[in-house]
Amino acid sequence: MRDLKKFGSSCLAVVVSAGLVAPAWGAETFGEALSEGDSIVDLRARYESVEQGGFASSADALTSRLRVGYQTAPLRGTAFLAEAVLISDLVEDYNSTTNGNTQYPVVADPADFAAINRFALINKSLERTTLTVGRQRIVHDDQRFVGNVGWRQHEQTFDGLRAQWGSPKIKTDLTYAAQVNRVFGPDSPQGKWEGDVVLANFAYTLPVGTLSLFDYYLDIDNAATVSSNTVGVKLAGSKPLGKLTASYALAYAQQAEAGLNAANVDTDYDLIEGGLTFAKFGLGLGLEVLGSDGVQGFATPLATLHAFQGWADKFLATPAAGIEDAYVRFNYPLGKRGRFTNVAAVAVFHDYDSDVGSTHFGQELDLQLVARTERMALTAKYADYRADALLTDTQKVWVSVDYSF
Repeated sequence: MRDLKKFGSSCLAVVVSAGLVAPAWGAETFGEALSEGDSIVDLRARYESVEQGGFASSADALTSRLRVGYQTAPLRGTAFLAEAVLISDLVEDYNSTTNGNTQYPVVADPADFAAINRFALINKSLERTTLTVGRQRIVHDDQRFVGNVGWRQHEQTFDGLRAQWGSPKIKTDLTYAAQVNRVFGPDSPQGKWEGDVVLANFAYTLPVGTLSLFDYYLDIDNAATVSSNTVGVKLAGSKPLGKLTASYALAYAQQAEAGLNAANVDTDYDLIEGGLTFAKFGLGLGLEVLGSDGVQGFATPLATLHAFQGWADKFLATPAAGIEDAYVRFNYPLGKRGRFTNVAAVAVFHDYDSDVGSTHFGQELDLQLVARTERMALTAKYADYRADALLTDTQKVWVSVDYSF
């Protein structure tokens, strides 16, 4: 599928041709671009505990992540971004997937390494158009299909070329990537995927909400079983109803095999979600189905998976029988509390069943409290998965502090 490189270039040409040359070029000299740029400092320290059935010992991980970088001001419409990441651990009683501590449950945060996190040129010389080439962060919609997996200490990035064009009602986002840098780190055999990745997302603003059309093509040389083509649509919006605010989301997608994947994949994805907000309290109900064709389940390998199907991360890989996730979510913003500008509490309950057959996988309760200031966020989080016919009981606890300059 190397012809996809030509496809990506053609798509980029279409987007570029849609823009007009903008009159503003930014800095006049390289010295001005450097002096007028922005520094990046992002620090996170986190404790994570995992108690999982089948392990005699629970996992305890105390890790830190430091991102430092700099983005220049635009010089003739083009800015340069460089960012490094340094991850270390103080307590390593966990299985990072690369440290050999297999007697503990997995906490997928590799430690004691430094790497280039982002390294890119960003051009905005065309009106309403952004072109990015190099190692970059890509997030689409709610990250159900494409995200940066920002929950983990080492985020997911993409090496490629991205073109974004937008008007008040229409947004186009096209990417060709030759490499995906995954959360497991450079020392892992699964730390990077190489191949042809084409990501296309088109969003239209309608009176009833935002309509998104997407096509995600993955041809991964060193992970053929995840190579797939996913085409779908999503409609999401909200509407005031007196003192209430109603929100909704509807989505459907189809997935087939691609590239070197020898399987015959024919699976579907469905989502229906609704919510009501009254004063400060929010209530949401949803049903998400990752279908099965009887052999394998619908997969979203580039997603920020932690945000979906429970924070215990039991379903990062979709079961062969697929999964039906019925959930209820409660949100309660507590507003300003002392020195914190925003405090918010969230509770989510999940009930999991198979898509094929009538197997009840289990249930999960997730709780979270986040307190924020202008530059800092304190997070306390808990997940409790109670297994029925699949996997094992798992309880996870997180306490973290994030600080950015």
